[in-house]
Amino acid sequence: MKITYYGHSCFLVEENNSRILFDPYEDCSVPGFTLPKDICVDAVYCSHEHADHNAAHFVHSENKEPFPKEFIVVPHDHHDGKKRGMNRMTVVNIHGIRLAHLGDIGRLPTKEEYEKLNVDILLIPCGGYYTINALEAKEIIETVNAGLTILMHYRNGKQGYDVLEDIHDIMQNTIPSIKQIASSTLDINQHLLDSHSIITLLPKQ
Repeated sequence: MKITYYGHSCFLVEENNSRILFDPYEDCSVPGFTLPKDICVDAVYCSHEHADHNAAHFVHSENKEPFPKEFIVVPHDHHDGKKRGMNRMTVVNIHGIRLAHLGDIGRLPTKEEYEKLNVDILLIPCGGYYTINALEAKEIIETVNAGLTILMHYRNGKQGYDVLEDIHDIMQNTIPSIKQIASSTLDINQHLLDSHSIITLLPKQ
């Protein structure tokens, strides 16, 4: 399996000849990021309707379902969705490896939701304001205890919204165990899944 990060909350996941994309963003919707126009996938999963997560119309999709999936609907805020609506977390089973993309989850999961997040790979926001903040992300990471956690939806200098927590501040003050990987693409193997690492990837542009 291979995971490629396109910045913000957008990830491409590839396994053999199957490709799925999470939360593509529209041009000019996220400071510092432009999504390539040549992405071709089997399926696109968008967590909600906001422009920085729902640009499926810019991506060529075959509208296939290469892997079993489950959606978990949670609030986009701490007010039961009354402020920003609802968010759809996606859990896919990729040949026995369970991967969850949490989208713009806005509060801590309930006990029942945690039970559904029994996954090997966790893609989780940590920048706050629009989503859970870094402290809440840390609690989810520790509770889920996935084999591999990849952070998303944070600010990195001029990349990302200025209201979000900066990844360097998060590393210094909240989650010091983060490892910054100097690549936009990660090949997943069993050793990595056994490492319980928390990582960031370089956005591919």
